[in-house]
Amino acid sequence: MERSKFFRHYPVKRFPIYWILFIYFVVAWFYPVVGFVAVICMFGPVLTAIWKGRYWCGHICPRGSLYDKILSKYSPHRPIPHFVRTRGFRLFMVCFIFAMFGIQMYAGWGDWNAMGKVFWNIILLTTVVGVVLSFIYAPRTWCSFCPMGTISSWVSPGYDRTPKGYKYIEVGSACQMKCKSCSRVCPMQLKPYESRGDQRGYRHPDCLKCGRCQMVCPTKIVELTTLSEDKNS
Repeated sequence: MERSKFFRHYPVKRFPIYWILFIYFVVAWFYPVVGFVAVICMFGPVLTAIWKGRYWCGHICPRGSLYDKILSKYSPHRPIPHFVRTRGFRLFMVCFIFAMFGIQMYAGWGDWNAMGKVFWNIILLTTVVGVVLSFIYAPRTWCSFCPMGTISSWVSPGYDRTPKGYKYIEVGSACQMKCKSCSRVCPMQLKPYESRGDQRGYRHPDCLKCGRCQMVCPTKIVELTTLSEDKNS
């Protein structure tokens, strides 16, 4: 099988919240002050990540819904370039986006419509970039270095500070790492199978908790489970 054909689309039944994104673009175009609504999608992922990891990105983000529900059907699903996942590149993107955001906000300071339009512009620009990358590489390519997603991954629980109730992937020791089905359907192209037999589970900070790996596992030994106190180590 060709490397470019390894990853694939795997549908999951969820409400298509990408409509929120379309409505936002239309309404905020006519009423720029509505652009401030984007604050929710800027701080929401980071705040929830403290307890739930990047759950927001996989379940609540309207743009994420667009990638998973629509673009995933037409994307070539090529491997996401390694360099966009590096800490250096992701840090650069965080600084770049916030610098551009700050400059534009300063220029429009005091004018609510102008400041609201800044949010609209940022969301539109990053959405266009995300859509283009979806057709070049994979649907969630942008999510691999999205500034808010990056910050969310930084504050996500680690092995040493995992709250009770945190969802993570557990791969049974019976996994032979042959089919790699869990990686084939992972939107972020992660490799849960590499944690087979690890009692701590797979807690990659970029895991979206979407559950696709569990759904597609042919032997049902991959499980999206909830951390209990006795497993918190």
